[in-house]
Amino acid sequence: MTFLTIFLQAATTAPLDSVQKAAQLEASASIEKISLFHLLMEGGVLMIPLLICSLILVYVFVERLLAIRKAAVVDQSFMGRIRDQVESGNFKAATNTCKSANNPLARVIEKGVSRIGKPLDYIEKSMENTGKLEVYKLEKNLSVLTTIAGIAPMLGFLGTIAGMIILFFNVQHQGFDINSIAGGIYTKMVTSASGLIIGLLAYVGFTYLNAQINKQVNRLETASVEFLDFVQDIKQPV
Repeated sequence: MTFLTIFLQAATTAPLDSVQKAAQLEASASIEKISLFHLLMEGGVLMIPLLICSLILVYVFVERLLAIRKAAVVDQSFMGRIRDQVESGNFKAATNTCKSANNPLARVIEKGVSRIGKPLDYIEKSMENTGKLEVYKLEKNLSVLTTIAGIAPMLGFLGTIAGMIILFFNVQHQGFDINSIAGGIYTKMVTSASGLIIGLLAYVGFTYLNAQINKQVNRLETASVEFLDFVQDIKQPV
């Protein structure tokens, strides 16, 4: 009888233990899961300027990338046509070819064509000034990315420090609770992580765009030297 009773008790408690363990595992899994949106919302008020920084970062990067890629589109036969037109003395056709191209390289060459007949140093200086202006246009708003790369991590750290101050203030007045402290600390660290990520993306975006602009600068310099070479060989009009 005793053996039967023990067996029945074990048989009834085993399913209950398994059910309780399953419930505990499900509860712990539900607790451990947390959505990214909820985590960002826990970051506090300083997540708002960080969000604004991220939106500005995306807009400036996309806008500058499209502008730089548009400026990089140059017909491979452009310089050859300019050479033929200049060597034949058809400067008006060369000017029209530059205007129809409508890109930084064409505008630099157009300035050189309009100065043909003047000393070579003067032509070179005029093209150089035009090239600097075109590069300045390509670099428009790039300083915004460097600014975001600098202030976003600072905003993140400021949010974390403010959250920690509030957390320790509550500990002083409400008592020590390891669970609430641990939860408070990891939610306050969200601003630091967000600021660092936004700053890193801004720095990478600035570096990439700057490298693309340098490619355009090299192309402008190469085309300018080529233009000056064949201008020097033609007979200058009186």
